[in-house]
Amino acid sequence: MSDQTTTGQRTASSRDSEPHLSRSLSNRHIQLLAIGGAIGTGLFMGSGKTISVAGPSVIFVYMIIGFMLFFVMRAMGQLLLSNLNYKSFSDFAGDLLGPWAGFFTGWTYWFCWVVTGVADVIAIAGYANELWPGIQLWVPGIATIVILLLLNLPTVKAFGETEFWFALIKIIAIVALIVVGLVMIFTGFTSNAGTASFTNLWSHGGFFPKEFMGFVAGFQIAVFAFVGIELVGTAAAETKNPEHNLPRAINAIPLRVMLFYVGALIILMSVTPWTEFQAGHSPFIGMFSLAGLGMAAMVVNLVVLTSAMSSANSGIYSTSRMVFGLAQDGDAPRLFGRLSSRKVPQNALFLSCVLLLAGVALLYAGKDVGVAFDMVTTVSAVCFMFVWSIILASYLAFRKRRPELASASAFKMPGGIPMVWVVFAFFAFLLWALTTQPDTLTALLVTPVWFAVLGVAYALVRRTPLHQARVAEWKAMADAETSAAAANQPA
Repeated sequence: MSDQTTTGQRTASSRDSEPHLSRSLSNRHIQLLAIGGAIGTGLFMGSGKTISVAGPSVIFVYMIIGFMLFFVMRAMGQLLLSNLNYKSFSDFAGDLLGPWAGFFTGWTYWFCWVVTGVADVIAIAGYANELWPGIQLWVPGIATIVILLLLNLPTVKAFGETEFWFALIKIIAIVALIVVGLVMIFTGFTSNAGTASFTNLWSHGGFFPKEFMGFVAGFQIAVFAFVGIELVGTAAAETKNPEHNLPRAINAIPLRVMLFYVGALIILMSVTPWTEFQAGHSPFIGMFSLAGLGMAAMVVNLVVLTSAMSSANSGIYSTSRMVFGLAQDGDAPRLFGRLSSRKVPQNALFLSCVLLLAGVALLYAGKDVGVAFDMVTTVSAVCFMFVWSIILASYLAFRKRRPELASASAFKMPGGIPMVWVVFAFFAFLLWALTTQPDTLTALLVTPVWFAVLGVAYALVRRTPLHQARVAEWKAMADAETSAAAANQPA
């Protein structure tokens, strides 16, 4: 154990001279950040499409995805807490799998959130146009970017506070939907679609009305709603008392998925039969309108707007921290590795905001932008699956290379190595599901282009002095671990 500790101390001492992020995110910040990451705009807007293609079986779809991703989160938590010098999962990927993994993971995660952020800017402009008809689309687009920049520049605590309230608004909206829906069910509310009742869940073709392939199509869409669930991993370096706060946030994920996703979907399909749902229409707005709560429906529009703002806010935060970490490892320009006097990576923040301006430009790109963006966001979701897989691969390497440290962990991944392979098999199933529809298949086939670009970039970056210094440091650590393991072998 002492050898492992020495290795950790060597890592710490080698980085003492570097700028450090401030641990300012409290327990309530990290708890609501985890909820905000787990509840995306996909629930408010995308669930209409998911229900229409899968029927009531969508309940099981969300339960299974949430169950599988819980193990990804537990693996991530164990690795982050094994060495508090890790700033995010790209750090432990580089340490455990090699410098290439840190580079590919960091930049892929950055790409995922930039694409998601651009999509959010477009969505915000669309929602704003519904609330204030006739508004110039560039106005809410530019305003969103400026607001997000101003919220993130002061301190990381300001980001945490903003995200706390954003997530709280989403929670209140979902709880309100569940309460109103239960009242409608127990009072026998009747509409053109029929009487509100739990029997609607199985009286319109059963739980699997579209059979197995409909069930599969549900996975293909629902997985996008979970992107961002790993967001607490990028906040590890800025979390107060991470040994206490990270485990609490991660362990609460299954309960949140059950309540917010599964609970809301059960209510929605009980009040209105699943056959009435359509893609592109928010089931939340529809149910409040059905209840005669027109004002509430407008409020839900604002909630959806807030949800998109929350997602963009998370994107700004996570991309800036990831680029900051990459710059410190020599994998991004040194300019982005600097911190402001308030311990915020402001140069990396500016980069993220400049790239979000692409969303404003796309607002005027024509009618095909929606189709193009569906494909690009599918590519982004596939890349998120790559990041989740790297987290699990890093866990396998951790168990093999540092068994004593793994056994001493206070926060272990349940199921251990066998469960990792179960989740890998599930990811393989998700990839197969993406091949069953023409649009997602096209996006899946385009995804390797991103990794080809990264491969070329890495071939150039690996020759830089700072990157080579990091490689030498990681190699020295690996050699030390090998020597320690050999010394501990019985004669």
